Amino acid sequence: MLFRSDFYTWDTPNGHKIRIMLEECGLDYRIHPINLGKGEQFEPDFLVISPNNKIPAIVDHDNGRSLFESGAILIYLAEKAGRFMGETPDDRWPVLEWLMWQMGGLGPMLGQVHHFVKFNKGKAPYAEERYAKEAKRLYGVLDRRLTEVEYVAGDYSIADMSIWPWISRFEWQGIDLNAFPEVARWYKAIADRPAVQRGYHVPVEQPGIPMP
Repeated sequence: MLFRSDFYTWDTPNGHKIRIMLEECGLDYRIHPINLGKGEQFEPDFLVISPNNKIPAIVDHDNGRSLFESGAILIYLAEKAGRFMGETPDDRWPVLEWLMWQMGGLGPMLGQVHHFVKFNKGKAPYAEERYAKEAKRLYGVLDRRLTEVEYVAGDYSIADMSIWPWISRFEWQGIDLNAFPEVARWYKAIADRPAVQRGYHVPVEQPGIPMP
């Protein structure tokens, strides 16, 4: 199935999620880099597609639909392609559960770690301590889950695709990935997937996927 779409993105975990999904499904798309450092997310034309001035966003030319918010896009693509969201209703709920865990917890908290620990270290010691501690707690939640299953929802799914790009910045977060052995096992297995390797290097070529 061809999926003719425009994909608006930049080199962020949320951007990588969608590129990985597009590559996993073999869907047809065209990339539009939105340089966040230059403020291109505030351009009026992009605001029409993404009212919150955030990447990623897509426009599906099969039906003219535009979508923003990475979790919504992942669900949309999974339903369109009929893949990576569980085979049965019972399979679907863990996928959505862990996708929401990433959207509501892991992503926002690790984003704060990047801001305070990676880019503004020493400016707000309380915030650094708070968010670094929360990051370790969330890694622990993920590690415990992965003692029970191969992938976060059982089978490989959009839940994994949503979480993995945030874990790929473990060095930014001051996390020793080997301290979370099940996360490290899961992380390396996903990093070996060809679609993930392709998705990681767009729209900006990277030196390589970080490894523990």
